[in-house]
Amino acid sequence: MALDGIVTRSIVHELQACVGARIGKIYQPNEHDLIFNLRGAGAGKLLLSANPTYPRIHFTERSTINPAEAPMFCMLMRKHCEGGTIENISQVGMERIIHMTVRTRDELGDVSAKKIIIELMGRHSNIILTDLNTGTIIDGIHHVTPSISSYRIVMPGIAYTEPPQQYKLNPLDISRDEFLSLLSSAEEAAQRVQAEEEDAITPGDEGQPDGSGGPAPSQDPAGWIVHAFSGISPLIAQEIVLRSTGNEGEDKTALLWDAFLSVMEPVREFRFSPVTGTNAKGKLIYSAIPLKLLQENTKPYSSISKCMEDYYGDKAERDTVKQRVSDLIRFLSNERSKNIKKLANLQKDLDEAQDADRYRIYGELLFASLHTVSKGDKTAKLINYYDEDQAEIVIPLDPLLSPTDNAQRYFKKYNKYKNSLLVIDEQLIKTHEEIAYMESLLQQLAHASLNDIEEIREELVSQGYLRDRSKKGKKKKKPTRPTLQVFTSSEGVDIYVGKNNLQNEYVTNRLASPNDTWLHTKDIPGSHVVIRSEEFGDATLEEAAQLAAYFSQAKQSSSVPVDCTLIRHVKKPSGSKPGFVIYDHQKTLFVTPDEERIKSLPSTLRS
Repeated sequence: MALDGIVTRSIVHELQACVGARIGKIYQPNEHDLIFNLRGAGAGKLLLSANPTYPRIHFTERSTINPAEAPMFCMLMRKHCEGGTIENISQVGMERIIHMTVRTRDELGDVSAKKIIIELMGRHSNIILTDLNTGTIIDGIHHVTPSISSYRIVMPGIAYTEPPQQYKLNPLDISRDEFLSLLSSAEEAAQRVQAEEEDAITPGDEGQPDGSGGPAPSQDPAGWIVHAFSGISPLIAQEIVLRSTGNEGEDKTALLWDAFLSVMEPVREFRFSPVTGTNAKGKLIYSAIPLKLLQENTKPYSSISKCMEDYYGDKAERDTVKQRVSDLIRFLSNERSKNIKKLANLQKDLDEAQDADRYRIYGELLFASLHTVSKGDKTAKLINYYDEDQAEIVIPLDPLLSPTDNAQRYFKKYNKYKNSLLVIDEQLIKTHEEIAYMESLLQQLAHASLNDIEEIREELVSQGYLRDRSKKGKKKKKPTRPTLQVFTSSEGVDIYVGKNNLQNEYVTNRLASPNDTWLHTKDIPGSHVVIRSEEFGDATLEEAAQLAAYFSQAKQSSSVPVDCTLIRHVKKPSGSKPGFVIYDHQKTLFVTPDEERIKSLPSTLRS
């Protein structure tokens, strides 16, 4: 489900633990998100996201890679909010808008108050920093110019304007009599419009203070609830309608109120029980309250942050990654297809070249029998002296050439193919390497983070496959070592996983010690995995093999072969492609990747 007013209320209730906390370091890992490191009360990491598809705010334990240079908005947030104390966090009515008041000291040491406004409204989501006293916008993570919106502007120096009012009613402030009166008024208004066939007010038009102007409650009760009340998503409205189902003859309006109250009462009293599960269509959804709509795979959570963290996972990053890698995937797929076609042509040439001796025999037999062949003949039937049975052989001729020229033509073919055999063998090896390299990069992109993508792109530039898109004269500072994902086994041993060739080469050739254990899927593109210890048990080895299988092309397969050996038996051939190694003294394990088990292993990012 989309984040609605009820989920927002549960988040704000949970975030009350942050009141009094001090804001430590602020990071902006991407164009939509901020990370606050909180100290003191409610210590932890707080994610604020204005992602147009996955807007949210909650505590997070996920590790993120931050850019080497902080974006301008991040620098501004650090200037005004770092070291500040969170004094208040509140929700605007039942809307998806959260106000966070931060009190800090400015450059002169004077007390200064700022308000961070988090608007969680789909593609219009925003994080806006304002001056508490004047209401002036200091800046927003997303700018809204007059060309984008005629209603309001989000730019530095402009007075903050709230999003357009929807004239919906607060569902927590409605009594039984008011609810039934609203329902009756909405029904009468809808019937009047239908009877008079008026166009002035139609279902879906702007809401009215009495909840009318929407669909008739008798025909579409869920639609009316969404239209009339703020903070209620279609999912919650459907839940209310489901709970209102009764026996024939019972008062439907009373049942609808009872169902409405059963949903709103725990929300009003902050009795939240976050849960995820699948609905009747098999779609995974989450809620701040238990739902009868959930059919199976229900999973309760102790907090809304843990629920949202689990539900969203890395969805936002994966979507961004998909957008960023589309051109790389297209390029690598085309290169792979070209090399597969080249391989077929080389194999055809090889088959012909391996028949070179036949052309030599044709030439020698023709030279030995020139007196029996005449110009204009299309074939020559000659005794094959190289055959044990001295059988007759038919040699094709070019009738426009003399017998001598025909013989010379076959000798030229023989020499051409004999010389080409070595070249074809070299090209076959090179083409097989190219295909394997492209497949390994495609596999790496399947698991890539935003940082991994840039490293893969830089690798393709350095290998001459892509042109450098960076501006001339602007040289980016390359980190001395890449950021690596490190898992901790159930025995407390570090397991390093390379996600691209840069990381693979660093982990295997520079970081690991000779007696560390190295793992890789057998004859399948995948990550280099290293157990950074000489002493570990079977559990660590099995978990490392799980990681090697999971971060490989065989992720969805069963009984995946994984080779393991000591680092000292792993070598990189001179002049080979990035990430390519040869190894010996290996033993092979067979594992079936278990995603839940992989996710249960603690992991962190290290550079």
